[in-house]
Amino acid sequence: MLMNHFLKVKIPYFYSDIDLHVNLINMAKKQKIFVLDTSVLLHDHQAITSFANHWVAIPITVLEELDKFKVGNDTKNFSAREVIRFIDKLSTNASLQEWIPLGKERGFFKIVLDNISSGLDAEKVFSEGKNDHKIINAGLTLQHQEPKKEVVLVSKDINLRIKAKSLGLTAEDFEAGKVSDMKPIDESLITIENLESESIRELFTKGHLDDTSILGNAKTPNGYYILKNGKSSSLAYYNPFIDRIERVEKEFIYGIKPKNAEQAFAVNALMNPEIKLVTLQGVAGTGKTLLALASALEQCKMYQQIILARPIVPLSNKEIGYLPGDANEKISPYMEPLWDNLKFIKSQFGENEKKHRNIVEMLAEEKIIITPLAFIRGRSLSNIIFIVDEAQNLTPHEVKTIITRAGEGTKIIFTGDIHQIDSPYLDEHSNGLTYLIDRLKGQKLFAHIKLEKGERSELANLANELL
Repeated sequence: MLMNHFLKVKIPYFYSDIDLHVNLINMAKKQKIFVLDTSVLLHDHQAITSFANHWVAIPITVLEELDKFKVGNDTKNFSAREVIRFIDKLSTNASLQEWIPLGKERGFFKIVLDNISSGLDAEKVFSEGKNDHKIINAGLTLQHQEPKKEVVLVSKDINLRIKAKSLGLTAEDFEAGKVSDMKPIDESLITIENLESESIRELFTKGHLDDTSILGNAKTPNGYYILKNGKSSSLAYYNPFIDRIERVEKEFIYGIKPKNAEQAFAVNALMNPEIKLVTLQGVAGTGKTLLALASALEQCKMYQQIILARPIVPLSNKEIGYLPGDANEKISPYMEPLWDNLKFIKSQFGENEKKHRNIVEMLAEEKIIITPLAFIRGRSLSNIIFIVDEAQNLTPHEVKTIITRAGEGTKIIFTGDIHQIDSPYLDEHSNGLTYLIDRLKGQKLFAHIKLEKGERSELANLANELL
């Protein structure tokens, strides 16, 4: 039976006898077969090669859906094109209806049909004509064809996974890029108690401490601390570039003053030219976007342009093109929160004051741009301060794409709340903001601050706490 099964495998010309032998041994270990949904491939265009030596299949319906996504400038359109090109290369010397080797120490790949010949039929159980149900049927078909292997449907769509499980088909989320340890992302301020009074006094008088041993195991590049000795305390920052602890003060930035310790830390990171990448994570009303924008305005002479962008998450699964009006009218509701923050900063000054006039002039000269994230894709980001709002709605690949566009003299700021995600295919463990914080913690060019205390109003704080 096993040899008969091997005969169904198409071996490309570039495979040696040794390669074939190794792969046949792997096949005998009864690998799983992972059936990938469209959402997985749009989330990560390299997903097909992310399953070690297990086998991977794509329902033919997924090819149809990829075809619909291949045109456009969004990340999902790029992903669709990359997946299509990859499959095309695989099929150069082999039929996609046969198992094709993916490479050394990897499994095999094929396109699977949804021709249920026996057993359950998702289209009869749920409804006909829906692609999700055809994808489930493809998994059920493989389950029937490969009874000695465990078939697993992989999807970012929770409801699709539930439907698959209800028909006896194992289903799971795509785990690549997921963060398991949320403590560094969710942790509060680091407080160090019972310091010697001399250390606190020296920090106040000199503005810094050369002895960094007081931080102990909590010492981390661009780490922020509350140092305490009884009733005396000081806000501090560990500077990894000169290996010393520096005092942090609450400084005004473009008419905005930090209202708490975490906001003071955020301003310190935002105003530090050596820190090129900053993430601000916190609930609504903690001042993330406001502080980022105010710091950008304060440093406007250092940069050629300030760009504020946010991803557009379609409402009710309808793309932006369905909304009425021209391009500007379509995007206006999504950009309004950014304009609100800019208007608030302008309101701190009279119309005849210099800083108020500066904002008006910068807007007129397009030195301040507020735009959907999709509109700046492909641009070279040099000498720019780039603020990405609502970053929790980005995928890890999208975040990587943005950062790798950064040229000389650019600073990037990501803000968001990982517990308020609008995308149906992301969660607090798999979104781009969480991924970024997890992967870059401890790097000299990176600083992360979690803002916990809401400063919008007492009513907003009450809602965050109790609702």
